[in-house]
Amino acid sequence: MYFRGNQTEKCCNMCGCDKKLTIQFLINPKSGVSNKKRVPQMVEKYIDRSRYDVELLYTRYAGHAYELAKDAAARGVDVVVAVGGDGTVNEVGRGVAHTNTAMGVIPCGSGNGFARHLGIPIGIKSSIEFINKAEPVAIDYGKINNIPFFCTCGVGFDAFISLKFADSGKRGLLTYLENTLHESLTYQPETYEIENEEGTMKYKAWLIACGNASQYGNNAYITPQASLTDGLMDVTIMEPFTVLDVPSLSFQLFNKTLDQNSRIKTFRARKIKIHRSKPGVLHYDGDPVMADENLEVEIIPQGLYVVASDEKVKGESLNLLQQISEYFSGLKPKGEEFIAKRQSHLFELNRTLLRKLSNKD
Repeated sequence: MYFRGNQTEKCCNMCGCDKKLTIQFLINPKSGVSNKKRVPQMVEKYIDRSRYDVELLYTRYAGHAYELAKDAAARGVDVVVAVGGDGTVNEVGRGVAHTNTAMGVIPCGSGNGFARHLGIPIGIKSSIEFINKAEPVAIDYGKINNIPFFCTCGVGFDAFISLKFADSGKRGLLTYLENTLHESLTYQPETYEIENEEGTMKYKAWLIACGNASQYGNNAYITPQASLTDGLMDVTIMEPFTVLDVPSLSFQLFNKTLDQNSRIKTFRARKIKIHRSKPGVLHYDGDPVMADENLEVEIIPQGLYVVASDEKVKGESLNLLQQISEYFSGLKPKGEEFIAKRQSHLFELNRTLLRKLSNKD
């Protein structure tokens, strides 16, 4: 396979021969809020036919992308592309992990956290063109209670919101924010014991997030310094906070500086155990599932190949201090327009939250 260096079994145009790569697009028609009807036509128009032989399939039910991806890997397909959101990415990733098949992504979901971390453009045309130029890179993935995740997993408020979001029957950032705002008025923090290589720690926490990648999606950086290639998870513990902390927490979440907040505790580990007082919900890549009170989270190093930019995967996007430094050095910081737009939206959200909290009995 072309990214394993095993050219005796299978060669391709990357090793100097004329054989094309096989690429399969798995389209989830129900993920996210974007329309997938144009995907086949866009693939036909923009995929590099000198490099790839193309197959397109639609998923029909939950778990189907996993089945199709696993079958493709068994048949020796070179690349399987998840066309959907982080849930679709999770299914395809599970199907091709620990094989010679790489995963590509055309992000069409509500949050697209995995694609954003990899620097994959949000747009069908641009993401296809990205696949044409990108190369396979080995990355880590995680498991929580033996369930694979590729972006983040966690317990507490974020898992609770994932459950509410799934039950709402609606998709999109607005629905997620509405659920977050409503449920934050009554949600109560829990007490957790966390065991790692250094011992056992006890926390009363709003949430505990374990990141293989840096964000939930929509550039909400819950584990802002996480790397896909360091063999470690970044753990974020959000301790109970007051209404006065909400504006700074919100701004730092989207500005990749959450780990600088006094209400946040962070550490890195290869494996941790989490104990809570009772069974409850957890999430993996945004999908909720009920579990008992004892949880195990671990990172599996270099277990998956993705079609991406090696420089982007191994490098880290700029935090606020780095952006300021580059700004005064005469360079335009990445994400400047996004940050300004998101800051304005957050101020409006915070005003609403503060008003509701102040009127709460």
